[in-house]
Amino acid sequence: MAPHRRHSAIRRADLARMTGCNMETIRYYENVGIMPDPPRDRNNYRRYDDSHVARLRFVMRARDLGFSLDEIRDLLALVDGGMQTCAEVRSIASRHIDSVRARIADLKRIEQVLAETVSLCSGEEVPECAVIDALTETT
Repeated sequence: MAPHRRHSAIRRADLARMTGCNMETIRYYENVGIMPDPPRDRNNYRRYDDSHVARLRFVMRARDLGFSLDEIRDLLALVDGGMQTCAEVRSIASRHIDSVRARIADLKRIEQVLAETVSLCSGEEVPECAVIDALTETT
């Protein structure tokens, strides 16, 4: 494997390009404390390094897996403290799995209701429509 090139003075635009993360999202993550404030150079430009790249990639992967910012904050607090245990991380991830499963169940219920409603729709060029009727129905 080729040696890893160390980046010691990365600008925000370069960090965005290297990670595929939008510059405004990086700024947001800094504002909410997910990303640490980077040091600044003599010209007052933010200067990121490899640790920022690694952290942002961690955050983006966690977001891809559906973790909330609060859950990511909890995971990062464990990592930043250097005292994380697999049990603590597993607890956070297990709660997240429960949340994902609940959302899947909700989506399956929504799918069933929509499929039943669409099956009642004639699809013809007439003003009457079962989907519209179901959406305007009062309970």
